[in-house]
Amino acid sequence: MFEQTSSTILVTGANGQLGREVQTLSKQFPSYRFLFTSKADLPINDTSLLKSFFAKNHIDFCINCAAYTAVDKAESEREKAFEINANAVGELAKICKEHQVKLIHISTDYVYNGSVERPLKESDAVGPINVYGASKLKGEELALAANPSTIIIRTSWVYSSFGNNFVKTMLRLLTEKEEINVINDQHGSPTYAADLADVIMKIIQKMENGETFSGIVNYSNNGVTSWYDFAREIKSLIKSGCKINPIPTSEYKTAAQRPLYSVLDTSKIRKWLQLDIPSWKDSLQKCITILKAE
Repeated sequence: MFEQTSSTILVTGANGQLGREVQTLSKQFPSYRFLFTSKADLPINDTSLLKSFFAKNHIDFCINCAAYTAVDKAESEREKAFEINANAVGELAKICKEHQVKLIHISTDYVYNGSVERPLKESDAVGPINVYGASKLKGEELALAANPSTIIIRTSWVYSSFGNNFVKTMLRLLTEKEEINVINDQHGSPTYAADLADVIMKIIQKMENGETFSGIVNYSNNGVTSWYDFAREIKSLIKSGCKINPIPTSEYKTAAQRPLYSVLDTSKIRKWLQLDIPSWKDSLQKCITILKAE
């Protein structure tokens, strides 16, 4: 009698914010075998290394958290951004198809241009206004062309207790400075990477039970805010005395343009998973509690 082996989940880019959250969450899933690889172990733009890794390891699911995420730097490193976010993703999707591995790939709200002021559906027109967004959109296209059963999760304004992000930057500035300026005319929905990790595991469990999912789906926490109001919420949670001044995007010059409105419509994933999505304020509080404890 052979003992049934549990599914193996490969997580690429495992040292990033989402990858680290999946690592933390994996302890709650002892029946799965997890393979966590970093940029150093398994750079996704090294196709021959990817091929040999998949040939040597039996993998059932691949969560691709690997990405080039330096939004402003991408403007001057277009080739590098496209190599990692687009070409490598296409190759990964192809390899996953060859080995019958279910690929879950993470994308971004930056594939939209930010000109439509209503929550954006997966089917809405895309039109990135920066190199990073363009490279991520190309990655989506190449992945779906190579492997139509790929699941692509578009998410927005990701933060975590791990890595570098807006929340951690604000925590530092709000304790060090007497006054800071924060943009008040860009709107979106913050996403706690721990919540996103949880949703990915829910998708995997449902697929294990025979449900089929594929294509593009949006996920972010519930609610809409601006960077300014996001900062104000952080300030109130840590009871900082720092003054926050609202400023328009025009006063804060960056190499890459940002969409002014990139709120994601999450009704599709809520229906897929019968999901009750936490509000961004509740999730922010959870993350800050963890950071304070550290």
